Amino acid sequence: MALVPYAAGSHGALAALHCPAATFRFAGRPLRIRQRWAQLGVAAVVWDAAVVLSTFLEAGSIDLRDRHVLELGAGTGLPGIVAALLGKRGRSPRRVPAGARVTLTDRADALELLEANVRDNLPPEALPRAAVRELAWGQGLGAFPAGAFDLVLGSDIVYLEETFAALLRTLEHVCAARTLVLLACRLRYERDHRFLRLLRARFAVRELLHDAGTDVRIYEARKAARGDEL
Repeated sequence: MALVPYAAGSHGALAALHCPAATFRFAGRPLRIRQRWAQLGVAAVVWDAAVVLSTFLEAGSIDLRDRHVLELGAGTGLPGIVAALLGKRGRSPRRVPAGARVTLTDRADALELLEANVRDNLPPEALPRAAVRELAWGQGLGAFPAGAFDLVLGSDIVYLEETFAALLRTLEHVCAARTLVLLACRLRYERDHRFLRLLRARFAVRELLHDAGTDVRIYEARKAARGDEL
């Protein structure tokens, strides 16, 4: 589940996180993403990293047609929903590669909200290509075929240091050599930099984008051969 810090008593921009829904427009469609701060806390709202990652996907540098996409710690599901819509948009009436197949995952207590957002924001013809599944990092990985995904998405999932080892195990399991991982995050603390160092020990990592307005960075990661200099 995507987790980020929250300072009690903060106002201003954080007030939007207490709204029952956040609205966006991606892939030519209005999106209404439900939020449940009161019930699920910081993991059930849309943070800047999800918006920046969704905007990056919409820019079109990643071909999503007929790709298998996994979102980790999906929370409200915005990037995964956008990926499904963008893949659908690239579909042709000819028998050519179709839209993306997206699997949005989170812990059990977040799935009801995640399913509602997927159901509310995908057109009926795209729903069969989107699946919501439980995934607690590092647990039950056998339920997900090893190396089966072309693209793995994560927004604001690098925060709790005690989850780093499980997240790394999960990434190693779901990624093949061809898999592209996109992580959107703010580097708030030294532990966040520590995670990048741990990731670089196993993946080739580079920064793709720094959004100065939000201070969100997007990192690309691919499995690296053991002993590579990163």
